[in-house]
Amino acid sequence: MALDQYREEEEEEGMSFLDHLEQLRWHLLRSVAAVLILTVAAFLAKSIVFGKVILGPSKIDFITYRTLCKISDLLSVPALCIDSLPFTIQSRQMTGQFSMHLTSSVVVGLVVAFPYLFWETWRFISPGLYKKEREAARGAVFFVSLLFFAGAGFGYFILAPLSINFLANYQLDPTILNEFDITSYVSTLTMLVLASAIMFQLPVVIYFLSMSGLVTAAMLRTYRRHAIVVILILAAIITPPDVISQILIAMPILVLYEAGIQIAKRLEKKRAQKELEDNLKYKDHD
Repeated sequence: MALDQYREEEEEEGMSFLDHLEQLRWHLLRSVAAVLILTVAAFLAKSIVFGKVILGPSKIDFITYRTLCKISDLLSVPALCIDSLPFTIQSRQMTGQFSMHLTSSVVVGLVVAFPYLFWETWRFISPGLYKKEREAARGAVFFVSLLFFAGAGFGYFILAPLSINFLANYQLDPTILNEFDITSYVSTLTMLVLASAIMFQLPVVIYFLSMSGLVTAAMLRTYRRHAIVVILILAAIITPPDVISQILIAMPILVLYEAGIQIAKRLEKKRAQKELEDNLKYKDHD
């Protein structure tokens, strides 16, 4: 926020620096309260949240595995069907199950509360923006939330099951059994889902960078090959060492990158049109 704009708003609204801090405190308190309420609800709904949601991708009757088997039958490609997950989940620490129950409840609370958290953040930030900036960012809460849940859904229904299947079937030797600790399973699932949700925010990031003039469509096209390398590296980091999983996470991100180029191109056209209209008005005025 520009200093002169901040002073003008202080004079108009009569808000001091301490008033802004007080406003921030209430935004934070409401956000924390929302997460706590949803966390408690998730903790109490243990059989649904943990038994069906968290442990869902570890069971062979999970919707992704059943869908792949149906596609396998239709296409007559038996390799597509995942009909066994040769691993067991264990708790090797005395507090393991309770701590994972609590951790998973907090994660579910954060994910479900995300639209409200972003809305509270936006309510605090938006008064500091210029009017044209607020108009340009209209619908930000909706689109950010939509992309967040789309990424989380992709990570949960596509990336996580295929990664779990790969890791469950990977063996150095038949005598070595795959017996995963509950903490390892939950942390892997959480990382895959949240990483996908965050990476799906790429079009929003490009939109705001383009709106501020930091990137252009031509720049994004020029560095497309570099972006592909970076995306593949990130995909390799957040996924198991499985080429299929890495391609699965990289492909939608590449599509979103291309969508970002089109968004930047559209913003540049609007900006050029606005400048042309302003120049015509200026000439007519002269």
